[in-house]
Amino acid sequence: MSDFVLVMFTFMGSTAALVFAGILTVFIMKQDEGNEKMREIANAVKEGAAAYLKRQYTVVGMFFAVVFIVLSYLVWKKYLTIFVPFAFLSGGFFSGLSGFIGMMIATRSSSRTAQASMKSLNSGLRVAFSSGAVMGLVVVGLGLLDLSIWYSILNWYYASHALPHGLDKIGAITSTMLTFGMGASFMALFARVGGGIFTKGADVGADLVGKVEAGIPEDDPRNPAVIADNVGDNVGDVAGMGADLYESYVGSIVATMALASAAGLGIRGITVPLVMATLGVIASIIGTFFVHSGEEANQSVLLKALRKGVFTSAALVALSGYFLVKNVLGVENLGIYWAIISGLIAGIIIGLCTEYFTSSKYAPTRGIAQSTKTGPATVIIAGMSVGMLSTAIPVVVIGGSILASFYLAGGAGDYSLGLYGIGISAVGMLSTLGITLATDAYGPVADNAGGNAEMAGLGPEVRQRTDALDSLGNTTAATGKGFAIGSAALTALALIAAYKEELQILGKTLNLDLTNPRVLVGLFIGGMMPFLFSALTMRAVGKVAEKIVLEVRRQFKEIKGLMEGKAKADYASCVNIATIGAQQEMILPSLLAIITPITVGLLIGVEAVVGLLVGGTVCGFVLAIMMANSGGAWDNAKKYIEEGNCGGKGSDAHKAAVVGDTVGDPFKDTSGPSINILIKLMSMVSIVFASFVVANSLFK
Repeated sequence: MSDFVLVMFTFMGSTAALVFAGILTVFIMKQDEGNEKMREIANAVKEGAAAYLKRQYTVVGMFFAVVFIVLSYLVWKKYLTIFVPFAFLSGGFFSGLSGFIGMMIATRSSSRTAQASMKSLNSGLRVAFSSGAVMGLVVVGLGLLDLSIWYSILNWYYASHALPHGLDKIGAITSTMLTFGMGASFMALFARVGGGIFTKGADVGADLVGKVEAGIPEDDPRNPAVIADNVGDNVGDVAGMGADLYESYVGSIVATMALASAAGLGIRGITVPLVMATLGVIASIIGTFFVHSGEEANQSVLLKALRKGVFTSAALVALSGYFLVKNVLGVENLGIYWAIISGLIAGIIIGLCTEYFTSSKYAPTRGIAQSTKTGPATVIIAGMSVGMLSTAIPVVVIGGSILASFYLAGGAGDYSLGLYGIGISAVGMLSTLGITLATDAYGPVADNAGGNAEMAGLGPEVRQRTDALDSLGNTTAATGKGFAIGSAALTALALIAAYKEELQILGKTLNLDLTNPRVLVGLFIGGMMPFLFSALTMRAVGKVAEKIVLEVRRQFKEIKGLMEGKAKADYASCVNIATIGAQQEMILPSLLAIITPITVGLLIGVEAVVGLLVGGTVCGFVLAIMMANSGGAWDNAKKYIEEGNCGGKGSDAHKAAVVGDTVGDPFKDTSGPSINILIKLMSMVSIVFASFVVANSLFK
């Protein structure tokens, strides 16, 4: 097959994903929204989420404008090519757009999911899962669309124009597309951090005063923070997550493309990750038809339904990938196919491991639930230990995947080919993102549906069904984070290799010996970065939560008749507090990822930057897994108690579990998932600014 045919196949695959997302949107919009009260609640959440994103995009737009000017200056100084600033903007735009579209569909699906759950569990699952599938397919569709367009433009341009100094055609194409990935990561970090601060600040504030102090149910309409909590589910867990996984998806692809030249695979080495991802899109669309359940409202039935879709998609990718590698790269490079398989297998194992440590079906989460009988302190200890323990298997799996993909791809004979194998294994892991993200994104919809049912006063059987969907959503969300974090480790390693290649092209001789003090200093700084970043984001959630706690207490005290249900809470005030707090607090941690690698390079040298990236990747991967799994386990332990175990709702054990859940909330939905963006963004910034740093570093 010609290169043109392969790229056109990618373009058609991206179009198919967007068209199918449109079909699912039509299906969702045809569903009944429910009664007037349900529609009123859904509209309040929709308007609050839209207002937040408008404000966030305004703030982030200012930073994009500043970076665009800086990149344009570097173009003028001939450090970068003319396309770089525009690639940066388009990456950020499409990252934000994917999250925005997913969120707008999610906010329109919650009342419809609640109404469908009145009929049956399977009806509720179909609506919620369809909403998640829109998110997943929009992410992969827009990602492949933008990548294929950029590749076509750059391939055409450099066929008839002079190449940048020191670069061949492939290098010129991939260096620009890496900046596209940097723009996507930049947007994703702001979206994930800002959305995470909003959602968890509101969630923690609502739980601490409502469930612990006042003893009222979750999502009770008397709680002034309940709408802010539901808004947060959408701006953090849908819009933020969409931008996050868009960045993970395109990041793995462009990192692999960047290694194609050194691996000696030529233009076809660039197109393989694009086509591999396209095959994953088709497999994901097919997999969605396998997701349906019976009427028994428990995690086992629902998990089996979701697994059918995910495993079917993975099997299709595994089968089609063989023919792709054989026909495009030749039989002599068939080892690259086995590298893809290693990534797929690693993703599945990480998913199963995450399920074990976060699902209330298994001992770890039930152990946390049992610890609630002795108070909040033992809950915190148990949850932390589960999260730490859960890091062992993913580390071994990722380590095994790195070694397997490197040597299976031919790394023993060709080091660069082995690095390409590591990159393509990350693409394999994320190839089924269309459906794995669908199983993740449906969770916030089910959560909002439960809130809608509670506030609208629907029957207990509806809440039972939405709670079953929501509880599984916590596990699948943790699984989705595991995929993103696992792929981040593989992608970051590929990006570090690409950074080293870039430095060699620039004529820089590297001493990466561990006895080099600059490398060691970089390792220490890199190891510290995920902890500093997490500290800032955790503190930000705490600040917002404190303000919401005080506001909820004020309203309970000052609004007469509120606790008796005779007066209406001021929901808008809590939404406003969370919005302002998130916008203020997201700036510093987000800027750290950009400023740190440039500063380290200028002051200590590029060897220190390599150490920074390695240290950040190792510590960030482990910390992110621990946080995501601790948070998921705490949350599901609380839900396990709410099902009637260990004393049930309103008991002292339940109150202790709520405290654990409030600690876990920023772990799993703010700091943890943001770390995987941090480690990749630092790598991409290092590559894009490499020529400037080499020319201006104090250490030549």
